[in-house]
Amino acid sequence: MNEIILLSLLFFGVAVLYSSVGFGGGSSYLAILVLAGVDLFLMRSTALMCNIIVVSGGTYLFIKGGHLNFKQAFILAGLSVPFAFMGGYLPLNAKFIFVLLGFTLFIASVLLLINKTDITATKSKLKNKKSIKATATIGTFIGFISGMVGIGGGIFLSPVLHFMKWDTSKKIAAMASFFILCNSTAGLAGQWLQNSIYVDIMWSWPLLIAVFAGGQIGSRLAIKKFNHQTIRKLTGLVILLASFKILNDHLLNLV
Repeated sequence: MNEIILLSLLFFGVAVLYSSVGFGGGSSYLAILVLAGVDLFLMRSTALMCNIIVVSGGTYLFIKGGHLNFKQAFILAGLSVPFAFMGGYLPLNAKFIFVLLGFTLFIASVLLLINKTDITATKSKLKNKKSIKATATIGTFIGFISGMVGIGGGIFLSPVLHFMKWDTSKKIAAMASFFILCNSTAGLAGQWLQNSIYVDIMWSWPLLIAVFAGGQIGSRLAIKKFNHQTIRKLTGLVILLASFKILNDHLLNLV
């Protein structure tokens, strides 16, 4: 009982912080559940359900505020969603999923630790023209990997779009939120079709309520009193620790 209370508090905090910048928090949910020793398939489905709950509110608010470019969003989602579904549906060996998850979390942690872009900024220096082809290719790859490991992919998409000078930070956050919503839903559908409905509502309901509350708060409030660089680095360290644990436990056993 104490463990689920602690997990709920951690999930609430992650949801508040991530939703404030358009993310769902999937990578951090997975990292926390890995460190807690939760079953792989329950861990993946729970993280995706939490993602969906958090970014649903954020996506609505971004659309309401006129920050989402629907043309770009539907092109990106139209190609990424089928691949996210395929990634979730693939009958992968559990050890392989763990190793892939380990490397995925490692890359995510590096992106968080080295990226110094202020993701809460409202302006961006646009140096390059938007490339629909490049964006679609990136979305397809991220969607496929995300479906396999159980994240929405926004933590990869957002740094890439910032690097490309794709648009203002607020519009990138809106795109990431929509991308996470679509891919998390597709990935979860693929996982459930492959592994039946692998979810324990009696165990996970406190986590789902916690991220709903956190997502509603974070989506509506800019957390200006926090240093986002510090939050990013602390989150990166937690994810990095989880990636090391996974790779240490499973990489050498992958045959």
